[in-house]
Amino acid sequence: MTAEPWAPEAPARAYTPPGVYTPQWDTRLLTRALSREDIGSATEVLDLGTGSGALAVQAARLGARVTAVDISRLAVLTARFNALLAGQRVRCRRGDLTAAVPGRSYDLVVSNPPYVPSPATALPHRGLARAWDAGRDGRVFIDRICAEAPAVLNPGGALLLVHSSLCDTRATLRRLADVGLRAAVTDRATVPHGPVLRSRHRWLVQQGLLEDGESREELVVVRAERA
Repeated sequence: MTAEPWAPEAPARAYTPPGVYTPQWDTRLLTRALSREDIGSATEVLDLGTGSGALAVQAARLGARVTAVDISRLAVLTARFNALLAGQRVRCRRGDLTAAVPGRSYDLVVSNPPYVPSPATALPHRGLARAWDAGRDGRVFIDRICAEAPAVLNPGGALLLVHSSLCDTRATLRRLADVGLRAAVTDRATVPHGPVLRSRHRWLVQQGLLEDGESREELVVVRAERA
């Protein structure tokens, strides 16, 4: 398992218009995990919640055949543009996670989903918060990906999922084990809180998710493999 010290390379240059998630620490951590996978010209990769398309483009650079999915029309257009900018071929589909690729299965699924706990009672349907708000425990999308992963993984295929330890890493490992996948944390990094967590600090403390005065969070990459 890779842990700090961590000096990540910046993600590949990507255009991110207002309303699309800009590649950040979590993108970098997942990009590093992706680079360790055995990817060749026959490898089918699915990027769930592609946002700017940074991960999809990186997988294509490694030689994979890549499909990128996002529920946001703007994100899909952005991913297409960034693939073109990078000179890479990426198939982009609009849809709700794996529902966008019915009947398909892949050798590698990567995802940097929304995972920030939110005091809001409903998920946002528009705006930039859609890229990070994930319910009061931050697990709305993580739990769905865990449940849906076996259906979109080929035998021997793997899922790479990044999220904050605020979302309960052990719960992710349990859910993946419950659906028959072998799962473990492969990467960790402790990073400063960004603007969203800082703005919710008091609420997160009240929920018992943070200690008062805490200003850093741990990011993890969970790798789960289908037998």
